[in-house]
Amino acid sequence: MVTSEEVGFLLVPGFSLMALSAASEPLRSANRVLGREAYRLILVSVDGEPVKASSGFTMVVNAAIGRATGLSMAIVVSSLGIADYRDPKVLGWLRRLAHDECRLGAVSTGTFLLARAGLLTGRRCTLHWELQDDFAEEFPDIEVSRDLFCIDRDRLTCAGGTAALDLMLALVAEQHGATVAADVAEQFLHTRIRPAGESQRMSVQWRYGITDRRLVRAITLMEQNMADPVPTQAVAQAAGISSRQLERLFLRQFDRVPSRFYLELRLRHAQLMLLQSADPISEIAAKSGFASASHFGRCYREVFKVTPGQARRGRNQPLAVSDAAAAGGKGQH
Repeated sequence: MVTSEEVGFLLVPGFSLMALSAASEPLRSANRVLGREAYRLILVSVDGEPVKASSGFTMVVNAAIGRATGLSMAIVVSSLGIADYRDPKVLGWLRRLAHDECRLGAVSTGTFLLARAGLLTGRRCTLHWELQDDFAEEFPDIEVSRDLFCIDRDRLTCAGGTAALDLMLALVAEQHGATVAADVAEQFLHTRIRPAGESQRMSVQWRYGITDRRLVRAITLMEQNMADPVPTQAVAQAAGISSRQLERLFLRQFDRVPSRFYLELRLRHAQLMLLQSADPISEIAAKSGFASASHFGRCYREVFKVTPGQARRGRNQPLAVSDAAAAGGKGQH
């Protein structure tokens, strides 16, 4: 007799609806393609009460963690705001599931909870690129990849968002074959199943709308060196042109000199950390390449018209520095 696999999705307060849908819908669709209930899906919360998503929508669940037993697989679904989330009931439940040889997974920031439960030791994992540095600081001994998703034995982690769709398609292919996975992907008009090792981030060319390889090399170097900014001369050298040529290219494409573009890039990096982490402002300043919190504060206020502290308290600031730095278009000084 063919039995169904029971999969629980633990909803952490403020979870991402996108991540939940991308992780659960492929399994629901696989049932349809297979013509049977290969996967039985249940939603779980700490106390069995409804959980509010980051969008403000509230999701009714099927069970509390104390009653969610006998699972074949459990997926932690969360989002931002879990820097201090260490609910002992949740961590204990995850440890019990691991002891019972339940396959455990996480999307987006859920990787933090698996690690805090001590369940990623000796395993490779991934999570959203914006929070990888914070994860590496908290768990320096855990190997973190920049892949879309990672399957290491009985642990499945992914970057969140639509990456969960590719993770689950890989799982369906593993359990029911590539043809079934392809059929599921087509149900969602997902015309290309991305492999685990594909980069999380869109290429520099697409993000900034550029084709000039010299600009691509220059911006790539800048993005790889936020905490320790590279001098303009070194950026130009990496791009294979003179500093003056580099300046002309940036002015023509972005209406700002390379140093200004780099500054705004670092400020946007800092803005994400302000809004999404609990790191002290002085630490965020250092991670963004500023010698002091006061210098960081002055630059931040000049660009965003609010102080870093005000931005953090508001938590509703648009995630953009300027048209040029954020999207690659022409902007104003």
